[in-house]
Amino acid sequence: MARWCHAHRLVVLVLWVGALFGLGAAGTSAGTDYSNVLSLPDTDSTRAYDLMTKAFPERSGDTDTVVWRVDEGASVRDEDVRSRIEPALKDIAGMKGVGEVVGPYASKKAGASEKAGASKEAGAAQISENGRIAYAQVTFTEQANSVPKDLVQDVVDTAQNAERGGLQVELGGQAITRIQEPPTGTSELVGIAAAAVVLFLAFGSLFAMVLPIVIAVFGVGLGMLSTMLLSHVTDIPEVAPLLGSLIGLGVGIDYALFIVTRHRRGILRGMEPRDAAAQALNTSGRAVLFAGGTVCIALAGMLVMNMRFLDGVVIAASLTVILSVLAAVTLLPALLGLLGPRVLSRRQRRRLAATGPEPAEPSGLAARWSSYVQKRPRPIAALAFVVMAFLALPLLSLRLGATDQGNHQELTTTRQAYDMLADGFGPGFNGPLQVVAEEGDTSGLVESVRATEGVAQVAAAPPSDGISVINVVPTTSPQSEETDQLIDRLRGDVIPEAGVEAHVGGVTAVFKDFAAVTGERLPYFVGAIIALGFLLLLIAFRSLVVPLTAALMNLIAAAASFGVLVAVFQWGWGTELLGVGKEGPITAFLPVIMLSLLFGLSMDYQVFLVSRMHEEWVHTKDNARAVRVGLAETSRVINCAALIMICVFSAFVLSGDMEGAMAGIGLAAAVALDAFILRTALVPAAMQLLGRANWWLPAGLEKRLPHLAVEPREEPEQAPSETVPHARVESNGSGLASVVHGFVRTTEGEPVADATLTLLSKGGRQLDRVASLADGSYIVAAPSAGAYLLAATAPGHASRARHIVIADEPLMYDVELAPGEVDAGEVDAVN
Repeated sequence: MARWCHAHRLVVLVLWVGALFGLGAAGTSAGTDYSNVLSLPDTDSTRAYDLMTKAFPERSGDTDTVVWRVDEGASVRDEDVRSRIEPALKDIAGMKGVGEVVGPYASKKAGASEKAGASKEAGAAQISENGRIAYAQVTFTEQANSVPKDLVQDVVDTAQNAERGGLQVELGGQAITRIQEPPTGTSELVGIAAAAVVLFLAFGSLFAMVLPIVIAVFGVGLGMLSTMLLSHVTDIPEVAPLLGSLIGLGVGIDYALFIVTRHRRGILRGMEPRDAAAQALNTSGRAVLFAGGTVCIALAGMLVMNMRFLDGVVIAASLTVILSVLAAVTLLPALLGLLGPRVLSRRQRRRLAATGPEPAEPSGLAARWSSYVQKRPRPIAALAFVVMAFLALPLLSLRLGATDQGNHQELTTTRQAYDMLADGFGPGFNGPLQVVAEEGDTSGLVESVRATEGVAQVAAAPPSDGISVINVVPTTSPQSEETDQLIDRLRGDVIPEAGVEAHVGGVTAVFKDFAAVTGERLPYFVGAIIALGFLLLLIAFRSLVVPLTAALMNLIAAAASFGVLVAVFQWGWGTELLGVGKEGPITAFLPVIMLSLLFGLSMDYQVFLVSRMHEEWVHTKDNARAVRVGLAETSRVINCAALIMICVFSAFVLSGDMEGAMAGIGLAAAVALDAFILRTALVPAAMQLLGRANWWLPAGLEKRLPHLAVEPREEPEQAPSETVPHARVESNGSGLASVVHGFVRTTEGEPVADATLTLLSKGGRQLDRVASLADGSYIVAAPSAGAYLLAATAPGHASRARHIVIADEPLMYDVELAPGEVDAGEVDAVN
């Protein structure tokens, strides 16, 4: 597939560009129809909501609030205040799209659809006891996400134009929140810009830097446009595209990065660009396909929660990941074909032309770190575990709930309106509860609720269709634990004792039910995604220990990242620095979404790291070498990929959405801990300590498991020749053996017995390993003519390695070893 896409690159590029513009035109004309279905089936708050919708359909539109306050010594009842506020409210009521405006100055409702019934007492209730704060309720004809932003902006401008010295006007509500959000795409653009800087520093090439970004833009663009169209046929929450773009940018850039890195390495080691692209897709591309599948499976685990709100998130995020993977394995090889050798920097191209291919053995800081981990696995593993455990400690105080406008930044109009209402009418005013009763006399229930501890105000609305609504204002804020306890008292004691069939609803009750259901179902959800991930890794790597290690590491990463999330958003550590507003509980549905994304991304890094180790294990059956080479060749690219994801996720603090900011910070912390501590230190240290047990699989299970190749198929080896000792001799296609033979001697000419000679491919793969005889003679076999690396080690001698070229005829090559200390972890490569 890679070769076809490489050869037909213009066709592939035209198809992808056509798909992007085609979906863009369709999405623009169709618009969006996002729906925030926050209710849960079979919960008390859902039953209350259903009854209210049935009895009071006119209240289905979004209701926002205009709040004003005067200075000390003045009153909102003063004529000069009324003369400014009343005309503004009248203008708002006359706007198309505004259903009604209920203010404190009129005895009846004013607006396009005036209705009698609001009394002077009701108006007086909208003025605080000290007379300094008042509010009016503005009800739109549509829900918040459907109200045009231009209309909302007109409402805000009209209301705030009434301000003067000593009179402050602020607005709150869901529709008002929408116009405070930064322009769509701001966080994505910041994330992409930061990723571009990291990629340029990693590659040193402008063209190579652009490739992963182009792949991510295509994947995320098509994913978001497809989500827009799907919102017309199924319930997609408004936060779904944001989370889809968040995960899509991360995996899209990362997947392309892994493939481009392998492609560049192939060219640097002497391969033609076409062959390097095919090898990159046949190795890293397979891992990308597998990793993308694990992310989608982790996302699909959210379906276990049986929450309609999450179904749309699964659709948006999974679709974006699938499109990102398709772009990485089809569009990327086409773009690599357009660039050719320009995927390398000019300096790299000049060095390649001057000095020839690079040695296959990994070198540099990554190789030195891998050797260091192998020498000290126990202290490194212990230190990494202690750090992760310490960061996980705040998780013990995790409290799920709802974020509201009280968590917005202090300078926003919604936050100021929230604080003014709390100051004038009590902290519970911003999160009223609704006790909805069916049939029967509710007078006794009203009195019981009024006498309940924690209740500040009670107001019963006139019944409609036999359904009564009792508005209850708590004495405590919506996010307070005391408010949760009040809901429990109403449901468990007050309502049953009154003998009336009633249910407790309201936004605060809905999120409390969300938190309760999440807590009940979370163990099943975690168990499901761990089991599916275990099964996939078991099939891919033919090992019991590798998937067990991955599951344990994923749990450790999740605990530590949630600990960071609690410390920042619940305890308020660094919220001012990050500019994310006031601390509060963690949003009830966030753990499910975050765990899905986190498990998927953690599995990605595990797959890329262990697949390279497994590839080396298959060729050498040497666990120490597998761990060393796997870590040395992947740690740099994993850390680079993690740094990109951290930039992308952290940029979502700028999204203007509290849930988006929480998800961004939580995932950025998770990726940082996973890549820089777990995959770089704890996992390789643990695999070094476990040794060959890493790759153990019972024979009976081996026969029953299906085969899923993460690495390319191995070329079959022929039986050793009986006439050539120590060597596997294979045909080169012309009937002659491609072999290297000669003698191993010291600098004084003495033969070296039992020296180990290893023949490696340009990609670092071991092809043959033999020991020299008593006279120093040896012979190793190569699969075909070509360039190879011959390494020699012997006790008491310094190790050596040289590049050799084998033709169709057997190659005679003597090796000279100098006295010195042997370091099996290093090879001195000499051209």
